[in-house]
Amino acid sequence: MLTSLLTPRQRGAGAGPMRAGVLVAGAASLFVPSAAFAAAPGSISTLVVPKNITYWQMFAHATAVVQFVMILLLLASVATWTIWVMKLLELKKGRAELRADCAMLETVVDLDRAPKPESPASVRMLAAVRSEVVKAGAIRSVEAAEGMKERVAARLLNIESGTIEKMLKGASVLATVGAITPFVGLFGTVWGIMNSFIGISQSNTTNLAVVAPGIAEALLATAMGLVAAIPAVIMYNHVARFIAGQRRLLSEVSTNIACLVSHEVDRQLAGGARPAHAA
Repeated sequence: MLTSLLTPRQRGAGAGPMRAGVLVAGAASLFVPSAAFAAAPGSISTLVVPKNITYWQMFAHATAVVQFVMILLLLASVATWTIWVMKLLELKKGRAELRADCAMLETVVDLDRAPKPESPASVRMLAAVRSEVVKAGAIRSVEAAEGMKERVAARLLNIESGTIEKMLKGASVLATVGAITPFVGLFGTVWGIMNSFIGISQSNTTNLAVVAPGIAEALLATAMGLVAAIPAVIMYNHVARFIAGQRRLLSEVSTNIACLVSHEVDRQLAGGARPAHAA
């Protein structure tokens, strides 16, 4: 069949080399697949790769463990913002009340005629001090005066500590969320990437387009962990600064009340009359 393609002159004795080349080329063409066969449909299994993946699709296609981690991080983020707003409103109100009480106590010269404070902590302090004064009765000696001052100082310190502890409620949640959510997100990422590598071994392919969706789902957990942790740290520092200011104002109120008790004791020791309330 191959020799039929040659001209009569090529069939002569002088066309031996050319005849051999044609035979080799024809034989080689039998073992080389044509372009049409290489591109024939169904000859190679095609992999369907999702395109334009959204965040919701990444969450929906993630494994149950990664989905649980994402939901946990979302709840932590919502709790962080809720606590921060509530603590901010509470601390702003408490700061305004303590400032008003400090201004009021600076004008008072008689403990019994002091008006009712606005802050609940100041109200408890005045009630505790008046109770100690009533229990002590008339002060006639320096020893009795010093003992009453020590009891008053202890009561004021106890109320001040309890008030600060109440202010810190909720702030610990912000600190906890800021500390552990990055690691929770990292756990979800490690779990998702591990499942992606298992999928690579099962599909027997290293095509990045095939494994990219699974890796993206895993990295979404880390992103959500950072979204929950970074605001929580900032909010905790903000609340901590507010509480430090509240502590200073509360200490000022406590000092003013202790000074009123000291003046009351000094007047009793001196046997003088109580001065009129200063407006």
